[in-house]
Amino acid sequence: MYKKSIVHYMTKICVDILFYVGIVCCLMVPFSSPWLFKYFGIANKLARFMIITLLLSGISSVYILWQLKVIFKTLLDGNPFIAANVICLRKIAVACLTISIIYFLKLLIMPTISTAVIIAIFVVACLLCLTLKDLFKQSIFYKDENDLTV
Repeated sequence: MYKKSIVHYMTKICVDILFYVGIVCCLMVPFSSPWLFKYFGIANKLARFMIITLLLSGISSVYILWQLKVIFKTLLDGNPFIAANVICLRKIAVACLTISIIYFLKLLIMPTISTAVIIAIFVVACLLCLTLKDLFKQSIFYKDENDLTV
């Protein structure tokens, strides 16, 4: 019997909050950009590139949080080992790879150490999601095989 934990609910609440905060942050990028660029000393010729970088990576991050919301719904329903979660993990891996590609392009134009760290983090997250996807796929196979023998 699967027992739901308070940690599951708290994590779901955190993912929900981050999802809505991410949407607000994406919507605020065009409006807050001039102030942020002046504060951080980013040249006007790079402003459009930075806005596009922030928007694309923000949208990808919100998409990752959306997929996590879908996974947590199945977890709280008590049946996380389903094919839909395998698909969600693959989509999360693609979104992580997209973010790392976006920041690799940024690294070519505006090289910083933090950009290199972001690339490394999201490449590792991509690999982690692909590994979890395969684990979920294998567990679904075992679960289905077990259900057939009982």
